[in-house]
Amino acid sequence: MKSRFIQNGYFLLLTFVTGLFYFCFYLVALIFSFTLSFTVVGIPLVIRVLQTTTPFIKYERIQTKIYTDISTDSYNRGVTTDTSDWAQVKFVLTNRRTWSAVFWLMQKFVIGIFSLISAIIFYVMPLMFLLAPLLYRYIDMNILFMQVNTFAKSLLVMVMGIVSTALSIKIVDGLAKKIGGYTHSMIRQLNR
Repeated sequence: MKSRFIQNGYFLLLTFVTGLFYFCFYLVALIFSFTLSFTVVGIPLVIRVLQTTTPFIKYERIQTKIYTDISTDSYNRGVTTDTSDWAQVKFVLTNRRTWSAVFWLMQKFVIGIFSLISAIIFYVMPLMFLLAPLLYRYIDMNILFMQVNTFAKSLLVMVMGIVSTALSIKIVDGLAKKIGGYTHSMIRQLNR
């Protein structure tokens, strides 16, 4: 149970990191490649950027399986290479699934921010409560309109930390499953 709690914490932080990466990558890469589309370099760059959706979605699928044990259908929407270059360009640029995949991956940024805030609330805050008897002398602590300035009050805060840790274990497990369900929904929608 304890290792599952830590694993869920890793998953929440990884969700933030990957969500931030996808958002920045697609925002910068697509704006840059579309601004260069009047040159010879722009359109192939757009195609290469859009072709990254398949490996990123496969990574999301593996990450979700490892951290949350949620199985999803496989996703294999690569572009066939036996067609002409212009047919591939037209297929990638006009394919609704490709643009939907970009949208789903960029949307993970919002989920990532929520995951980071949740990690702070459910991991850092209970830890600070648990360490209150050691920290109250060095840090000005105010918890629920109570200034923690005595050892007795710090023990009360520590008990609150034990309770909040027990609650956090349950809440974080459900939260990780919900975020894993996002990946499951994403792949199910894109496989339609």
